[in-house]
Amino acid sequence: MPNFKRYDYNQDAMVVINFEEQLQPEIFEFTLHHLIDNHIDLSAFHKKYQNDSSGRTVYDPAILLKIILFAYSKGITSSREIQWQCENNILFKALSCDTVPHFTSIASFVSSHPDAIESVLLICDQQGLLGNELFAIDGCKMPSNVSKEHSGTFKELEQKQEKISKKIKHCLKEHKRLDGRKTKEKERKQAVAKAADTLQKHFDKIDQFLKNHSPRMGQGKNPKEVKSNITDNESAKITTSKGTIQGYNGVAAVDRKHQIVVEAQAFGEGQEHHTLKPILNGISCHYKNIGIEEDILIKQVIITADTGFSNDANYSYLREKGINAYISDNKFRSRDKAFVKQKAKYGKRNKKGRASAEQTFAASEFTFNKKKKTCICPAGKSMLLLKEEQVSEGKKKLLFEGRLTDCR
Repeated sequence: MPNFKRYDYNQDAMVVINFEEQLQPEIFEFTLHHLIDNHIDLSAFHKKYQNDSSGRTVYDPAILLKIILFAYSKGITSSREIQWQCENNILFKALSCDTVPHFTSIASFVSSHPDAIESVLLICDQQGLLGNELFAIDGCKMPSNVSKEHSGTFKELEQKQEKISKKIKHCLKEHKRLDGRKTKEKERKQAVAKAADTLQKHFDKIDQFLKNHSPRMGQGKNPKEVKSNITDNESAKITTSKGTIQGYNGVAAVDRKHQIVVEAQAFGEGQEHHTLKPILNGISCHYKNIGIEEDILIKQVIITADTGFSNDANYSYLREKGINAYISDNKFRSRDKAFVKQKAKYGKRNKKGRASAEQTFAASEFTFNKKKKTCICPAGKSMLLLKEEQVSEGKKKLLFEGRLTDCR
């Protein structure tokens, strides 16, 4: 049997490391380090600090920028995860010079410097990475870190509050009934008290929200109340291809030449049509602030977007501003020769699926034998008895299931 050297990954080692040697040329980390140290003007970040004569020292914006941008390039967006990487990952250690900013410092830096994109855009323009000829705009639904169960209209939240109030009263009544003399009763009493405390906190949270906020209204032609969220009221319930999420609609504008993101915003609305104007204004402001163009949108830059941004208000705005935009409308397929015979060949989209989903049968069409506990479906096939439940005294509920192969 071969005799190999033993090894164990679960061990610590003290290694002497030169941080600069870890940042080798022709890799992303080196480029990021070189750009921030030698090309990006960080004076915009320095203006927000006033600790030159008093106060404690703070982390250099250059260090924070390096670790944050490097983390984003790796798909790491959590400030806690970035802190962990600075503690354990050698490349993060090299970029941060072995400093470990607390996750709250990282989160605060990101949220307090939303205009940092302008410095990056200026460098991209100086390096010839921006074509400034065509900007493509599109959106992406993103979940937020809140529960959609905490969402609802003000009327729904009031109804939820009433239900919680009833549950609290029930818990208190149960707590009073239990004397706690026996071990099981004592444990049950503690569990009931804990449940009542949790419900009370939830009740107070809803109550506080209803007192300090007003109903959110949609931005359609006929504005209606949309569901609020007591944890993050800027987010919204959004329908996606994978179901409904509580989150944001992230909209970005990308330059065609090298796919550089020139503007990005998050909106707490599922629809995209009202997001076009803020995105275009953001692009114009960024280019004006960094001195590339006074008004980049009237320089015949092409703007493209999909049907989600198509409505009369956007068309009027684009005509008024003289913006050269191409936005597909909802009927563009009917004008395309490639789709002329589509309906005749395939019929309406999802028609078959919808019909089968909506098809139901009345109870009278089933043959149920109470004594034998059998059930025959409308197709004449016997159904399987899944389970039998006791609903109340003298009443039972029988659940039957049919075979899919019988009805194909």
